[in-house]
Parts: sequence; structure tokens; C-alpha cells
Amino acid sequence: MCRYDSGTKDVQNRQSHQVKTMNKTAKSACESGRQSKKKKVKTSHGSTQGTQGQKADVKGQAAEKDACSPGPERSSESSHTMQKPAQKEAKSSDSHSSQQDLMKTSSAEDEKGDVDLYRGEEEIQKELQDKQQPKSAAVGETQSSVSAAEDLQTYSEREWKGNTAKSLLIRKGYEAIASEFNLRRVRGDNYCALRATLFQVLSQSKQLPALLHDSEISEWPKEMHSDQDFIREWQFPFEISKSKVQHLEQCLELLKNKWQEAVQCKSLEERERMCQQVFRGHDEEYELLEALKFLMLRTAIQLHSDMEKGSDVPEFCWLLFARDSSKCPKTFLTNHLRHVGFSGGLEQVEMCLLGYCLQETIQVVRLYKCDTEEFITYYPNDHKNASPLCLLTEDDRHYNVLVPKKSSKFDSYGRPKWNPPSDGQSSITTHL
Repeated sequence: MCRYDSGTKDVQNRQSHQVKTMNKTAKSACESGRQSKKKKVKTSHGSTQGTQGQKADVKGQAAEKDACSPGPERSSESSHTMQKPAQKEAKSSDSHSSQQDLMKTSSAEDEKGDVDLYRGEEEIQKELQDKQQPKSAAVGETQSSVSAAEDLQTYSEREWKGNTAKSLLIRKGYEAIASEFNLRRVRGDNYCALRATLFQVLSQSKQLPALLHDSEISEWPKEMHSDQDFIREWQFPFEISKSKVQHLEQCLELLKNKWQEAVQCKSLEERERMCQQVFRGHDEEYELLEALKFLMLRTAIQLHSDMEKGSDVPEFCWLLFARDSSKCPKTFLTNHLRHVGFSGGLEQVEMCLLGYCLQETIQVVRLYKCDTEEFITYYPNDHKNASPLCLLTEDDRHYNVLVPKKSSKFDSYGRPKWNPPSDGQSSITTHL
């Protein structure tokens, strides 16, 4: 019996030693697996996995921890049987803890923003700091509809880098005027021609045009609506609380006040500040642009009436009403003017109408017409105004503002002094 007991004890001791060895091996393997998992998480910064992937990793780690937890040192059969309830409790506890950690992480994300756990800590902290920095300067630049002046040659080299025939032609056009002008970029929507012209008007005009001196200017929309019911087709780029007639009256009063305010500015710096306040992309700016459209329509109605009476009218009037789509002011509004700012911009003949109704001459440098007589075109082309407003276009669709550099060729307001072309005329093309 003693021998048998001794042998039995030896067998039991060997089994116990084997169980300990197996547990140590399993524990070491689990620790190695967890370290490997951590390394994978650390080295996967920048991954595009979302919250679902994070949840899966957390749950997987919890399950791995449960499976690798060492149990009591006992025989394999009894250990397997008795560890099941313990594993369930441990798994439930660890899973609950993991869910709490995940909820804390989600809460932190809600407070700080969308934080990607798969990115580096330094990268996350840098983004949070950037979000917390003051945004006044950036917001101001983003909202501005007309940018600050920049070197024209630098802009050309940045935007037209290719060696195609068009790129070479556009760059050549920029080079031809780079010594005289800087560039202000204008927001590239379908209002750009109106916006660029209005900016030049407010920054350079010396006096109000005659039509804005009329004391009954606010009555014009009502008169037009009652006579020919034009205003019913008008559309605004923003919500209005008043009727269309009342809102157009408000737009005209605003234009008159802002123009008068600009004329009364005592310095160019004061005008610049005033323009910066106007061209911010707010409703006020678009009300001014809609007022310009109304003045164009009113002028077109008057010119068409003069044509029917046989009175003298500017040359562009015959082009304006020779188009099949604008035989009269009504079709001009329906097919053209009401769409400006929405689905289309101003055509060349409409640029003439704009200049005429504002009593201004608009000088446009047309870069794609470089090396031709149409490189510099005037709207209208009778050149009554000796100091034109200067714009620039690359394609007759988008317009930017030209800012004169200091030179004897420009007056104190920054407007170019009149220098007529050799033939005294400038061709105007339009879609008929």
C-alpha cells in the first residue's frame, strides 16, 4: 500500500506539475497575444475604421482576456468543468467594463468632436487645438465676396501652368497688363459681373448717377408692376417676408444709401472698409445686386419705348432687342434678366445696358482675345465716361476686378484716365 500510495503521489505530483506548466504556457501566450494586439492598434494610426470597428476590437480583447485567465491548479477534466461558471461571470464583468470604457470614449468624442482612436495622440491633440483657435480671420476671408488685391503675375503663373495654346495665350494677356494692375478675385457665381461692377462703383464713383437722385425711386417697382405686371416674375436668392414689390423698393433704397455713403467717404481707406462690410455674402449684398437688375430692366423699358417712337438710342439697343429671346422688355426679363444670378450671367450686350443705366463705362480686359482688337472692350462703346471701371475676364463668363497700381495713368480715385483706341471704336460681339 505504501508503495502504491507513493507511486500514486508521484503520478499526482507529475500531473500537478504538468498542469502548472500548461497554465504558465497559456498565460504567457495570452500575454503575448495582448501585447501583439496593442501593437497592432498603435501601428494602425490613420485607419478609416469607424466606431463599429472599435467596438469589435474592445469586445475581442474582453473575450480574449476571459479565455486566457488562468484557473485553479487542478486536473484538466475538473478544471474544464468547474471554470465554465467562473468564465461566464468574468466575461460578463469584463464586457460590462469594456462597454463603460467605450461609453466614456464616445462621451469624450461628443465633447471634443469626431476623434479617431486609430490616429496618433499628437495628431488628435493638434486637430483639437486647431478647432479651438479663433476663426475670425479665416471666416472673414471665406465670407468675403471680393478678395484682397494680389499680384497679377503671381496669380497668372499659379492658375495657368500648362503649355497648351490657351494657357500660353492667357498668360500672355496677363503679362501685357501686369505692370499696370493688381487683381481682386470675385466670388464665382452667376452674379460675378454685377458684383465686380458694383464693387468698382462703390470704391471709385465720385457722385450718384442721375437716376438715383430721383426722390420717387422707391415708387418705381409699384409703378412698373401696375403698368405691365413685370414684378410678378421676379425671383430673389433669399427668403423675403414682404411682397416682391415692397422688397424691391427696399433694395433700391439700400442701393441709393450705400452709393451715397461711398461718395461721402473722406478717404480711399474709408471706402475700402465700407466695401468690406458690404461684400460679405449676406442678404444685404444680394439686395444691392437685385437692385442693379431692376435698374437694368427699367432702363431697357425706357430704351425700347424710345426705339418704338423713333428716337435716338445707343447702338447696343438694336442688338439687345434683335435677339429672338428678347424682342421686348417682357421677354428680356423672362428669358434673360430674371435668370441672372441663378442659372446664368450677363452677356456682352447686357454689360452695355448695365454700364449705360449706371452712367458708367465698363472697361473689360478679355484675356482670351489677346493679340486682337477685342482685347480691351468697353461697355457701352461710346466712351462717354473718361474714367472707366476696370474688370477682367478670361472667358466672358466670370469677371474679376482690376486694381490700378500707382501711376500717372490713373486719377486720385484709382480710375484709369481715358486713352481711346486708334480707331475710336471697339467691337462688341453678342449672341443673337
